[in-house]
Amino acid sequence: MELPSWANPDESRPAPVPLLLVQAFVNTWDAEHGTDLLDRAETAGPWLREAGLAATGASLGEPELRQAREVRESLRALLAHNGGGTRPAAEELVPLGALARAGSPKLSVDPAGHILLATEPQTLAGGLAGLLLIVRDAQQQGTWQRLKICRNPECRWAFYDRSPTRRGTWCDMATCGNMIKNRNFRARRKQQPWPPG
Repeated sequence: MELPSWANPDESRPAPVPLLLVQAFVNTWDAEHGTDLLDRAETAGPWLREAGLAATGASLGEPELRQAREVRESLRALLAHNGGGTRPAAEELVPLGALARAGSPKLSVDPAGHILLATEPQTLAGGLAGLLLIVRDAQQQGTWQRLKICRNPECRWAFYDRSPTRRGTWCDMATCGNMIKNRNFRARRKQQPWPPG
């Protein structure tokens, strides 16, 4: 699968389009490299425009970027729940609720007669509201539960679980999975008396 230009080129477990946009948005924060594309307008602006979440003239000041970061972390809480984590607390969902109340999606009809629901990304809030529509569609199609957050607390990368059992927990077994399994093994060994017997 060829990834869109706004997706991370190193993405090893991409979600199907359009859910890939939600995954890429959540992954604008990279714990491994300590980077956050939504931290400053200079890095956020090009990415948000390229991803179709902000129009060319959309304001991207600190209030808008703060909203984007809050929405991202609210989505991350939902993805953690998809991966077997606890249900998001009410305060974790506040940014998504505010975005839903402020959004104004529009109905349209395409040339094939399909009814479409979309938002206009003239403002960043309008573009972010479009993410909620993608989530809603994925929930209805049954693909939403496959988008998860890596259970490695030092990673928290969003990945798409393509396993038949839908029980994937790591963004990459070779790195995060092995690291956590080895850490757990060493912790168990420390608790065992030595020498055994």
